[in-house]
This record gives sequence, structure tokens and C-alpha cells, in this order.
Amino acid sequence: MKTSARRALFLSSGLVTAALGLSACGSHSAPTPTTSPVPVAPLTGLPDPGGAALHRPAMTVKIENDPNSLPQWGVNEADVVYEEIVNGGITRLAAIFNQNAPARIEPVRSVRPTDTQIVWPLKGLFVYSGGAQYAVNSISTAPVQIIDENAAGSAMWRDPNKVPPYNLVGIGPKLFALATDHTPPPPLFQYRADGATATGTPVKRVVVPFPSIYPVTWTYVPATNSWNRGMNDFSPAVPVDRTGNGVIESPKNVVVMSVNYYGELGASNSYAIMQGSGTVWVFTDGKEIVGTWKRGPSKSDVIQYTDAKGQPILLTPGQTWVEILNSGMTPTVTPGA
Repeated sequence: MKTSARRALFLSSGLVTAALGLSACGSHSAPTPTTSPVPVAPLTGLPDPGGAALHRPAMTVKIENDPNSLPQWGVNEADVVYEEIVNGGITRLAAIFNQNAPARIEPVRSVRPTDTQIVWPLKGLFVYSGGAQYAVNSISTAPVQIIDENAAGSAMWRDPNKVPPYNLVGIGPKLFALATDHTPPPPLFQYRADGATATGTPVKRVVVPFPSIYPVTWTYVPATNSWNRGMNDFSPAVPVDRTGNGVIESPKNVVVMSVNYYGELGASNSYAIMQGSGTVWVFTDGKEIVGTWKRGPSKSDVIQYTDAKGQPILLTPGQTWVEILNSGMTPTVTPGA
């Protein structure tokens, strides 16, 4: 008998013996069935029954925030949104998708140097329209797969009903399909257990004093346990509908980081320095928690958020907005009940 045949017979005999042994044991009691835990999306802490978030990378998309560019599409479906100060003192968004893949993400706009600081630990895809050479050079140093309008093919299109440059649309599923590395992102935050409440000071409204005409108002909505977003001088009681599908931007968490901006704030080459440490104000579950953000010397390090006792600040599972506020300015808080 050939060696391979003997090996097959040995394995077969062993399997039969094992099966008989299991059968004998099973005559007294049946094995206890086990259930697999539901996957959890790394950037939201929410259940992800289909497991999509664990089989694709993070995708960071630059989104215009100028009033002339409205409405925005897809931002309310992002896992995490960073709001950064760019040239002229206006703000621009870096929307990060992983759990969701909106069919329409708009308006896609240009890269800025702060984006390199944001995406380094996330890796994955970086989607933008173009940009000044200094900003393109900056993002080219990050460990991301760059997809601009020229490289996107059919994954981006220009909406003829909007004025350029505010009309570039990204198609989420097609953009994800361009990924060459499907490694999921690391978690950026820690979350409370289901049903647990946050420990902090009750708050009903927060104003983040970005410069120019871009102050942002966040109003707590107990019914949804989220924070409705308003901008400029609009009444905070009536959130601004900035989305194309009529959904108010209302994340579960708002994180305000105090950072130093390199160079003159609002200058073309200015960017947020997101390494080191500083004050952080976290708004979650209708509460304010004041603490410290800290990031190690490596750009790959994930930022850690701790409270006054040095314990991790735990967020509500769901979408999180991170407001990158320049140092020396603090949010204005209206106490809650």
C-alpha cells in the first residue's frame, strides 16, 4: 500500500474512532450549541451583522463646508467626521466611511495638510478632488491609497445641476471597490456598554467658536440621544438642514480638541498639529466631560482621550464629530437640566 493511501486510511480510522467516541458520550447529553457574536464596526462601536466594516478599509473623503456648496450628501452616514480650519479661516470636513458606503458623497473637494495628521493611523483610502502642490505633497507621505478625480474613473461624476467646483460626486461602493488593501481601520474611540450612562455635567447646547462665519452649534436632543448641528447665526433650536436627503446631521458624540495650528491660522500652509497633548471637551449622552487628548510621537499612534482622573472617556456607540479647534479658544456651554 502506498504511503499516501496508508495515511488516508489512518486518518479515516481516526475519524471513525473519534466519531464513535463522540456518539457514546452523546448518548447521555447533547453538546451545547454556541452562537457567534455579532461583529462590531471599529469606528462606530455599533453592531455590524453583515461584517462589511471588518472586510474593507477606512475611506476618508474631503467634503466642502462652504454655504455655496450645499446641500451635502453622505456626511450623515459617515462613521467619523473631522472638521478642520483651512485657508481663509473657513472649515472643511474629512468624512471617514467604513461601516456605510453611501451611493452619493458630495461635494468632494481638495486636500489640506491637516488631512495627513488625521489619516495616518487609519490608512485605507483617501478621496479628494485635487489641491495645491504643497497639500498634495503632504498627503503623498501618508500610508494611504490616494484616489483623486483623475484616478477615480466611474466612481466619481460631476453633477450638471450644481456649479463647479462644488459638484463633484463620489459613489461609495465604487470607491471602496478600488481598494487594493482591505485591512479594517483601528478603533479611534472607546465606547460605553449597552445601557450604561455617561458620567459628566449635563449640557443642552454647545457652541464651537470656529473663526469667520463658521461657529457651530450643537443642541442635545434627548429623544435621539444625539446632537443636532447648526451653523452661523441660525437659531440653534432649528437645526440647519445641510443634507441633500433631508436628514439633519446629528451625531451621537461631539469631541472638541484644542490644538495648535502650525503657522498663521487660516494661512494656506497652516495645519493642525495633532501630536502631543491638549485639552478635550467630549459631549456624549447629554453630558460634558473635560479631559486630555494625547498622541504619542509616532503619527501611527491613535489619539487617546482621558478624563480628569486619567480614565478613558467612553463614548456612545454611533457617529462621532471631531472639531479641531485652535488653542486659546473654548466652546461655550449651556448647562442642561
